[in-house]
Amino acid sequence: MSHYEASGNRSLQTTRSSPRPVFGGPARPRCSSHTWLSRTQLSTRAQQGSAQTRTESQPNKPKVVVIGGGWAGFGATKHLAQEGYEVTLLDGSPNPGGLAAGWRTAQGRAVEAGIKGFWYQYHNIFALLKELGIPWPLTDWTKSGFWGPDGLRIESPVFSSQPRLPTLLGQFVHTFPLFRTLSLADRATMVPVLAAVLDFDASPENFQRYDQMSAKELFQRYGVSQRLYDEFLKPLLLVGLFAPPEQISAASMLETFYFYTLAHQADFDVCWCKGSVSELIFKPLVDLIQGLGGRIQGGRLASDLDVNPETGRVQGVIARSRDGSETTYPADAVIFAVGITGMQKLIGASPTLAARPEFRRIMTLQGLDVMATRLWFDRRVETRFPSNVLSGFEETTGGTFFNLNQLQDEYKDVAEGVIAADFYHSNELMALSDEEIVQKVHDTLKICEPGFRDAKVVDSAVLRFSKAVTHFNPGSLQGRPRQWTSFGNVFMAGDWVKDVNHGAKGLSQERAFVTGLTAANLVVKHLGCGEPAKLLDTEPDEPHIALGKELNKRLQSTLSLFGANSLGL
Repeated sequence: MSHYEASGNRSLQTTRSSPRPVFGGPARPRCSSHTWLSRTQLSTRAQQGSAQTRTESQPNKPKVVVIGGGWAGFGATKHLAQEGYEVTLLDGSPNPGGLAAGWRTAQGRAVEAGIKGFWYQYHNIFALLKELGIPWPLTDWTKSGFWGPDGLRIESPVFSSQPRLPTLLGQFVHTFPLFRTLSLADRATMVPVLAAVLDFDASPENFQRYDQMSAKELFQRYGVSQRLYDEFLKPLLLVGLFAPPEQISAASMLETFYFYTLAHQADFDVCWCKGSVSELIFKPLVDLIQGLGGRIQGGRLASDLDVNPETGRVQGVIARSRDGSETTYPADAVIFAVGITGMQKLIGASPTLAARPEFRRIMTLQGLDVMATRLWFDRRVETRFPSNVLSGFEETTGGTFFNLNQLQDEYKDVAEGVIAADFYHSNELMALSDEEIVQKVHDTLKICEPGFRDAKVVDSAVLRFSKAVTHFNPGSLQGRPRQWTSFGNVFMAGDWVKDVNHGAKGLSQERAFVTGLTAANLVVKHLGCGEPAKLLDTEPDEPHIALGKELNKRLQSTLSLFGANSLGL
């Protein structure tokens, strides 16, 4: 049974609530005699992998350099390779898309850089996985538990398995008996915040105003109870946007909440990769790209752009290998698909980028520390939920833990227990030793699940990533770049770029992938050959939400005559 049949996901079927297609522009001629491949042929190419890689330069094809792997970079590279471009992806990792050899324990067990969920509205990623023709790599939708030092606080159901009700009503009805500690009165204090949900993106000016305040300030203005804030909203933001609410833009919080939880009843449903994302998804994707003629160059750090002094046009990318040697990769277009910290290092090393105000503004943005751990126990320990959120164990750090015996195929039948625990905004924990971190994780697991009290840790790994993820702090909107730049033939991709006309918001793999495809479409439009990628948007707003937004806009227009900003503020 496929994931879609098992889970009830209808994201790729034509139904009343199907996602809307978003097209990148009019069709254009292909860049070469490159033949469009059927889904079966794509699957064959993915299986054959790099045996069909073509690394020689092909002068009749437009050349594109993509800087950075991950969902954004691989998405852009795949589409451009399909359209006949000579595309090269540069990445600092020696093995882009594959499991880095260093990420293993002393006993040789593989470790992944954090566990990432795949949510109900990830229509484009789900479509990619079908296109690859690989064995379905994702689990069914899972329930999740929210744990505090006092035990289980909240249980998250599988919403798509419940009768579908209008959004907000459906979430309320299906979670009513699942809040263990929060009273109905506490939960009701969230209702006034819905005015801000209808209002925050009514106009660019509104969004900017909400971006100037923190999520905590917004909750305080609307009278959210302290208990709801402490036990639900704060831990949810610590694992959703990786920072405490006082350090998060209210605008970013609202668009993230709307995408993941509020727009439709089932949006909070999540599934997980049955193994390493690198090995089960990125590796076949890289093989497909190479089979189409794309080049994946690992161990290459971009250091500057090569600009034609006469035209001012970017004509190449300068990259440094690990041995210090430099190579210039010719390019008719360039796509930056790296995170904030990587982009800031590149700007600092590149006089060409530093000369442009739009790139200097990126230097004002911030990254957040994250930590990924994995513990192997001498026995399996059954947990109530395969995925879990930790609430209140650390004042300013968010935490999650996952039972990989339940989620990942390689651990389903083993005798040892395997737990992955990740920490976000982990600044206070970074200075602790690996042994202290492992003990802290073990102590927390003992509180949540008594079976861990007698279990012994037999192997472990702790990975630290400084300033590795985007921090959407108040006022950060001004420093975030758009997807097009003043160079004309240089474009941006990543979950942190702004003004993306797509429903996927906040920090999400789907948003990163969509921006990669959109950047590829900008290249297609700029260079004038190839067809744009067809994007699937999120489901449309439900009628009562659409009506509420329209009434808010009309009321806001009236209020503006009297000098008021908006209904929400």
